[in-house]
Amino acid sequence: MRSVVDRISVLCIAVALTACWGTPAAAVVEHKEGQHFAPFIGPSQPPADCPFEPSKDIVGIAFLGVHSDYHFADTWYPSWASDGNMYSPYTDGSVPRADGQRDNSNSGVGPDAVTGQAVMIGDDPVNLKVISLGLTKGDASPYRGRYPCGSLVYNGVWYYSTYCLAPDGMVRYGDAAFNWPWLGPVVGFRISKDFGRTWTDTPHTPAKPLFGETGMWGYPVKIGSPHFVDFGKNMEHSPDGKAYLVAHGAPEPDPKPRFGNLSWISGDQIYLLRVTPSIENINDASKYEFFTGRDAAGTPVWTSDFAKIQPLIDWNNNCGCVTATYNAPLKKYLMCITDGWPTCAKMSSYILEADALTGPWRLVTYMKDFGEQGYFLNIPTKFISKDGRTAWLCYSGNFAKDWRGTAMQEKPPGSHYGIVLQQIRLLDEPTRRKYAQ
Repeated sequence: MRSVVDRISVLCIAVALTACWGTPAAAVVEHKEGQHFAPFIGPSQPPADCPFEPSKDIVGIAFLGVHSDYHFADTWYPSWASDGNMYSPYTDGSVPRADGQRDNSNSGVGPDAVTGQAVMIGDDPVNLKVISLGLTKGDASPYRGRYPCGSLVYNGVWYYSTYCLAPDGMVRYGDAAFNWPWLGPVVGFRISKDFGRTWTDTPHTPAKPLFGETGMWGYPVKIGSPHFVDFGKNMEHSPDGKAYLVAHGAPEPDPKPRFGNLSWISGDQIYLLRVTPSIENINDASKYEFFTGRDAAGTPVWTSDFAKIQPLIDWNNNCGCVTATYNAPLKKYLMCITDGWPTCAKMSSYILEADALTGPWRLVTYMKDFGEQGYFLNIPTKFISKDGRTAWLCYSGNFAKDWRGTAMQEKPPGSHYGIVLQQIRLLDEPTRRKYAQ
């Protein structure tokens, strides 16, 4: 297996770098592990109204040319547990069981919606043993879809949440197709004390969810699809023992309305909340605190009053599905946001960094048409290198390859439906300059 240094060194071969995804320089780089392509520095093309200052510490992303090749299901959010394994939800596809059979999940069938749970065993991102641990049914009514979101394994207890979508998986508005254009609320958390073998269901329902929100008829929510901040193995780097979650939402009234504005993959704002994780707390809304901005001295303010929640990030028509990771070696938070409007076309994703979860957030890279239809981006802490600079970007891609008459390409290569793990390098300025000569 080549070392990280070896893989980084080939970047200088690929310096006639392109401004479009998946068209790297002509050099051929051989790798023994995983699938491969010529490394390149991902182009950053932020819109003119981008509200973030550029980062001075992480100034770009290099794709090192190595990716996994797992072709089953999507919606993977790995949580690194105390036993050394990662545990993740999944849905809309089949995953092999230990007995060689396969579990098949489908979250878009209303009262019969089913989500899956799996264990990811191993230390090599391109050679993981992924095993389904079973399926769980969860009635989506009065919505049509019920999908996995925030998932955390902490002190041997797995907290697994689902959120709702409507009105259907494919919706026609005029001549255009949309995918789940209404984002519903997070329902609550099911709980497992045996690493996903058996479960206690949430006491909440889609009609009476954890935070009392509704997304019916396109009404906007704040906490629709939350995801736990990845603080490392068994949440070892949480600053205060609390679990933090990020979620995307939208305001009411919307200053720039559009059909499908707040969907599973598009929105206007990012919100932040926290809770001390326990079986008693996780489904009790009164145990949560919500970020509500900063006081006159610039100190972050938290409240237990949901009505006072304020966005952590506000970029109208440019937000969507969000995850966050703490990179302990760099002492940085990394946030991945996908603006996937109009929900089933090309999608753009951007990565931000900050010294604190409450910001300020700075732009690392804005990846226009990443995937070209990449979604559910996250950076698992288990695969961050000791220097913090090499990591693996986890996502899925290209579920709707030609819904709007444009065939989606795998850019960068390997961006297929299923679990994708792409090896990346978080560049500092000297490294970027070196490979741009």
